[in-house]
Amino acid sequence: QVLLVESGGGLVTPGGSLRLTCIASGFTVHYYNIGWFRQVPGKEREGVSCISSSDGRTYYADSVNGRFTVSKDNAKNTVYLQMNNLKPEDTAVYYCAASSRFRRCVLWTGEYAYWGQGTQVTVSS
Repeated sequence: QVLLVESGGGLVTPGGSLRLTCIASGFTVHYYNIGWFRQVPGKEREGVSCISSSDGRTYYADSVNGRFTVSKDNAKNTVYLQMNNLKPEDTAVYYCAASSRFRRCVLWTGEYAYWGQGTQVTVSS
């Protein structure tokens, strides 16, 4: 059974940092594209970052480029999203997702078959 469990969300003041963790089970992250998405009420889920299984390349939405870093630890079957210099507009529920497509990862929800339950990130003073 494929399972993704996110953790690490919370309340942080603007300019602060958080590290989200996505622990995978039932599959090996080394062979899957992993994406991070976020969603606020009333809006569509948007792609934040992804890491490709084929070559390990990472991709970021313009809104987070330079502030967020995605990485993975194959030995722990875990993917991380380090978020620095957080802004109030980063407030959202963050989800990790997995895709078995062996090609460059994309920030499109339709590409991903497996999703975690989400973790809330709130950036507020």
